[in-house]
Amino acid sequence: MAVSVRLMATIVAFCGIVSFIFGVIAENKKPASGTPITGKGVVVCKYPSDPTVALGYLSVVFLIATTVAGYLSLFYPYKGRSIPQAALFKSTSFVVFFNIAIFTAGLAGTLLLWPTITEQIHLAHNVHHNLNTDCPTAKTGLLGGGAFLSLDASLFWLVALMLADNAREDYFDETGKDGVVEQGQVFIDDYDTRAPAKGSV
Repeated sequence: MAVSVRLMATIVAFCGIVSFIFGVIAENKKPASGTPITGKGVVVCKYPSDPTVALGYLSVVFLIATTVAGYLSLFYPYKGRSIPQAALFKSTSFVVFFNIAIFTAGLAGTLLLWPTITEQIHLAHNVHHNLNTDCPTAKTGLLGGGAFLSLDASLFWLVALMLADNAREDYFDETGKDGVVEQGQVFIDDYDTRAPAKGSV
């Protein structure tokens, strides 16, 4: 199956939506706190079984997928035709949305990874010598915020892809490539250069 702009846009959108869904579910499933169990000089925090860590990492994986697909979709040589990157970056709108997409994806990754890793640390190190510990979990709201930013990043990649497609069409129109003849260009084969036959006027 040939790679098209529509196919790449579908992949970017799908990965962004899946990342968003996993992030939101991870936020909703995250417990507010654990249950402290006092022992001899220590407190053992018992946390309910939840898929927050796994869902958080899955959200990050699909965020990376939508970012990679979004980036590659901008410079992929569709129909075997490629253009210089400089031609794309001539467009101010493309440059703006390209940078916004990268920044948003990076911020989304930070907001998703931070609570996910923190939650994993809390689950792994659940024995505390501080008898006043309240068995904390990762900060609430970060996973949800990261999920929404992940969806936003995929949307920005789609806008950048649309602008790149427009810039690509303009480039081929201006250069007269892909079988398009520039104005004023003449092919000698268009004329019959043979000598006129005898008797012809």
